[in-house]
Amino acid sequence: MAGGWSRDGAVQDQIDQSIADAVEQARRALASGAGRADCEDCGDTIPEARRLAVPGVRRCVACQEAQEPETSFRGTFNRRGSKDSQLR
Repeated sequence: MAGGWSRDGAVQDQIDQSIADAVEQARRALASGAGRADCEDCGDTIPEARRLAVPGVRRCVACQEAQEPETSFRGTFNRRGSKDSQLR
């Protein structure tokens, strides 16, 4: 059900595009190439199970967790806007 001047299915199209954008951003963030046997930050050995599970891994779990807040996902813009902004 569309509202206003939008066509039927427009809302679902926006949702689908938002998901596609998030998937593309996640794919670009994945490591590529050969992984490392030792962590590039602390030098500890990266367990083989981690190297097999995460292709292109460059850090041990502890260093990766310390790194993640710096590279956290910043959501894409809200295509529809919030209802609060529409009421103002």
